[in-house]
Amino acid sequence: MSRIDPTARIEDGAVIGESTEIGPFCMVGSHVVLGPNCRLISHVSITGHTTIGANCTIHPFAALGGAPQDMGYENEPTRLEIGDGCTIRESVTMNVGTPKDVGVTRIGARGFFMSYSHVGHDCQVGDDVIFANSATLGGHCKVGDFVYIGGLSAVHQFARIGRQAMIGGLTGIRGDVIPYGFVNGQHGHLEGLNVVGMRRRKFTRERLAKVRSFYQELFYGPGLFADRLQRVQSHASDDPAIEEILAFIGEDKHRPLCLPEGGPNRSA
Repeated sequence: MSRIDPTARIEDGAVIGESTEIGPFCMVGSHVVLGPNCRLISHVSITGHTTIGANCTIHPFAALGGAPQDMGYENEPTRLEIGDGCTIRESVTMNVGTPKDVGVTRIGARGFFMSYSHVGHDCQVGDDVIFANSATLGGHCKVGDFVYIGGLSAVHQFARIGRQAMIGGLTGIRGDVIPYGFVNGQHGHLEGLNVVGMRRRKFTRERLAKVRSFYQELFYGPGLFADRLQRVQSHASDDPAIEEILAFIGEDKHRPLCLPEGGPNRSA
């Protein structure tokens, strides 16, 4: 049985999952679906067409499912979907999508969103991500699984962050970040690979050596970047991570790649 504090406001039509706890002064809108075993601690606002999976914990003053921060939005019935097992800390904001894109903002499972972090409209966020305090996504961003975004970092709208990449604190991301990349700096540039994260994901020493060698050849080898990119295509079969990075670079994109400091045609 769900437990709902008498000061909470649950609008008609809301669906509350089994064993979900809704604390003092929470507001749950009429188009909200809350999964089982969730906990809204207090002063949480969930509005819009929002679906939240099982076993999520949402802390005070989080605002989920609000209208997108888009001047052209006209109150269309777009959505926010949040996966199972997420932790959403104080004052986090996540907006619904817009008709300009897929119409839904998606958050994967087991995400950890620290205080004041923000997920803009139409973002597609993978599983097992960590957003440190005040990490911010502009609209339409795509974030892969196991990504870490440091505190007070901001990601430009339409940017992509590949799986298991790491963004340092106080970093501005204006372009796409390759899978397994580490980007840092006020004007974010690629500083290397997220080796610590790769080790945590059980990359062997041999695999790390292959990916590092590929990375060095692609970003620091002789010649123009376009020539190096063509040259390293033969390494795609060396390791799944290399194949993933090359596929990411080859996808359609709205933003340029984040590159090492010095630009795309820098050589060692």
